[in-house]
Amino acid sequence: MTPPRARTWGRIGQTPVVRVRGRGSRRMSMAGMPCYKPGERSRLISSVREYNGRKDQPKGFGSRDFRDLLVRAHIQLGGPIVQVWDNVRIHLTAPLREFIAASADWLTVFQLPTNATDLNPQEGVGSLVKRDIGNLAAADLSQITRAVKRKLKMLQYRPRVIDGCLTGTGLDR
Repeated sequence: MTPPRARTWGRIGQTPVVRVRGRGSRRMSMAGMPCYKPGERSRLISSVREYNGRKDQPKGFGSRDFRDLLVRAHIQLGGPIVQVWDNVRIHLTAPLREFIAASADWLTVFQLPTNATDLNPQEGVGSLVKRDIGNLAAADLSQITRAVKRKLKMLQYRPRVIDGCLTGTGLDR
């Protein structure tokens, strides 16, 4: 992972430099759904996955992981779900389309147009998480994962911030 850029409080004229090793075989992936149910507080249902470069380990989220996330959201919200997805390739796979067709009684999915990041509330959540870890000088991937999970947990207890991410896309409650 290449580190995100962030503002620093170094001395004037002396730019601090953080050296980062360029090993790119390890990564951390995050999937999340800002949700709301009329009359209740907004929620953030998310999942984080670490990839350490092992052959038997999946690199990112698969169709089964997204299916499990949708089922978990359905159980937590206790009602039908209207899902708005971007056009990531994994969202368009046959197993997910079959799952959506089988779950048509409680799940409705709309696809966003390509490059419509301003309409995706998850982009706001991702931006908030990245902003928090911008100045983190982590020694290994587990420290980054812990920081991301901590920030996601913090956001879960701040429904007004999630409301802001939803409102920024035009999804008013």
